[in-house]
Amino acid sequence: MSTINSQDDGDTFKILVATDIHLGYLEKDPVRGNDTFVTFNEILDHARKNEVDFILLGGDLFHDNKPSRKTVHSCLESLRKYCMGDRPVQFEILSDQAVNFHYSKFPWVNYQDENLNISIPVFSIHGNHDDPTGADALCALDILSCAGLLNHFGRSTSVEKIDISPILLRKGRTKIALYGLGAIPDERLYRMFVNKQVTMLRPKEDEDSWFNLFVIHQNRSKHGATNYIPEQFLDDFIDLVVWGHEHECKIAPFQNEQQRFYISQPGSTVVTSLSPGEAVKKHIGLLHVKGKKMKMEKIALETVRTFHVEDIVLADHPDLFNPDNPNVTQAIQAFCMEKVELMLDTAEREGLGNPRQPEKPIIRLRVDYAGGFEPFSVHRFSQKYMHRVANPKDIIHFFRRREQKEKKDIDLNFGKLVSRPAEGTTLRVEDLVKQYFQTAEKKVQLSLLTERGMGEAVQEFVDKEEKDAIEELVKYQLEKTQRFLKERRTDAVEEKIDEEVRKFRESRKKNTEEEDKEVHEAMMRARAHRSENEVLVSASSDEDSMDVEIAGTNNPSDGLTSTLSRGRGRARGRARGARGQNSTARGSSRRGRGTTSQESASGSRSYKSVSAPGKTPSIMDAFRSSKTGRSSNSFQSYSEDIIDIDSDPEDTSFVPPSSKVNQRFLSSLSKRGSQSQASKGVDFESDEDDPFMSPATSRRSK
Repeated sequence: MSTINSQDDGDTFKILVATDIHLGYLEKDPVRGNDTFVTFNEILDHARKNEVDFILLGGDLFHDNKPSRKTVHSCLESLRKYCMGDRPVQFEILSDQAVNFHYSKFPWVNYQDENLNISIPVFSIHGNHDDPTGADALCALDILSCAGLLNHFGRSTSVEKIDISPILLRKGRTKIALYGLGAIPDERLYRMFVNKQVTMLRPKEDEDSWFNLFVIHQNRSKHGATNYIPEQFLDDFIDLVVWGHEHECKIAPFQNEQQRFYISQPGSTVVTSLSPGEAVKKHIGLLHVKGKKMKMEKIALETVRTFHVEDIVLADHPDLFNPDNPNVTQAIQAFCMEKVELMLDTAEREGLGNPRQPEKPIIRLRVDYAGGFEPFSVHRFSQKYMHRVANPKDIIHFFRRREQKEKKDIDLNFGKLVSRPAEGTTLRVEDLVKQYFQTAEKKVQLSLLTERGMGEAVQEFVDKEEKDAIEELVKYQLEKTQRFLKERRTDAVEEKIDEEVRKFRESRKKNTEEEDKEVHEAMMRARAHRSENEVLVSASSDEDSMDVEIAGTNNPSDGLTSTLSRGRGRARGRARGARGQNSTARGSSRRGRGTTSQESASGSRSYKSVSAPGKTPSIMDAFRSSKTGRSSNSFQSYSEDIIDIDSDPEDTSFVPPSSKVNQRFLSSLSKRGSQSQASKGVDFESDEDDPFMSPATSRRSK
């Protein structure tokens, strides 16, 4: 790595580099809740004091995909405080900004916006914690970008091809081509690199005169066969790679011997996992670039909470611990207390002379009790350090390393064969789903879906709260399989259908690119479905509020009736789904039960569609429908009940005659509801003894 004279600022870029800030991590913790915000302010303060040209973030600015209002507010407050001002920006952008920021509603760099006064621009890619989700594919960084406080780049939504177009920067005679790629599932990106579907575009003029800087947020260490990105996949024309996502601080650039570029791994600025990699001193980097030369200056963070971790193997101390000794547990506890005290003393010495460092350190003692030992009570042990450490609840961790012994003539237990991950490693939901189905019995194996597609759907459901992800994937795959079987003109015999489905599933497993498209399409349908539901819920709430207002206006004398008719039960006085209606109408409609309501003396009429509970159509349904000559819409066995909430007694809910199953279901629900009402001593069907019913309504009921 070439050195440069940092005093010559006319042609030298000064860039503050940081990754994995994780704003909002443990924000509700009474001790560690503000750690991320304090450290973020320190990072921005270093940028202002060093008068950097811009700040470069390598992903995971936020810890949660949907950060809280407190987290977003604190971030906006810090960016406005440190990054806005009158100091002019010394570099210019030469590339087409409409290409670099084409996902933004304001496709230009923020410091060139005439309505903003930016002194320190911030460029950031997204990480796996704050990646775009939802129907509109938005993330928290887009909020900051729309507010003009951050420049979000490096987005790519295509599963077929990725073209990385650089942001071309120039300061004096120094030119930087800034490449960025936000977090993408590692297995997908790995396959795209193998298939030559990732292209890094280069400037047409003077290719060799640009300093090529690439920011990426992926697994660097190998977690599986394809669950990481090898350094050899990256192009060899790159000069420096800033690698995010890995939390261990290795910020000093070191050279890849094959590709000849340098890699800098800044690591996280907050301890998020109690593993040895997080115990390394936290730094950010001040990168100087002049021409094709660079220099990385390490800046130690002073506000990061001290973290110390130590491992103990009880079997390595036979002179101190004997499993046959009845008092061995007390001896182990005393030994652990001694170790914790030593770590506390070390943390106290390191904190001397640094008033900005938090007072309580993070302590982790990992005890391997293999060899016949028994763990003691962790809660009692933690009570002794409640006011001395920042993490008393998980100060000590007991584990046993697996003993490698050959066992013969013993039935295999898959639960025991699955190795437990080491502490600090991340378990991925996709891997757990795949592992489960690989070791599951034949009767619970997937026959239509693939393990990989199901794993990604579950990951969307868990991480991004896409509640319809699994359902939409099942529907999408079912529809596609039905079309395949119809095109093949398969006989309606169960054995032949199973064989065709199995062949179709195996062909899809081999075509991973096609499977990626299917999962992507299913996720888009789930997001669109969620957006439609949100619109319907909003419209429904507006309609309900209108009904309440009308009812209160037309029936001012029914206030007492409305108050007395309310009860705790689901079917007392007011039914679910019938808010804002006149409470004098007996037998109010219940959502999805197909019952009707009587008309009040002077009430408003409103209609609501209620979907009867339906089931997902099966493969055999497609063949039954083709035999009976139904239309293509028979794939969906949905029925809709139109319920008149305030209808006349002679009005009834409409149920299609062909939906016999739905009629039996609705009648059973009605009977069940009547029995529950009778058991409580309340009769909602009879109005004879109702003292609050008006005479007009009583006559109409009779």
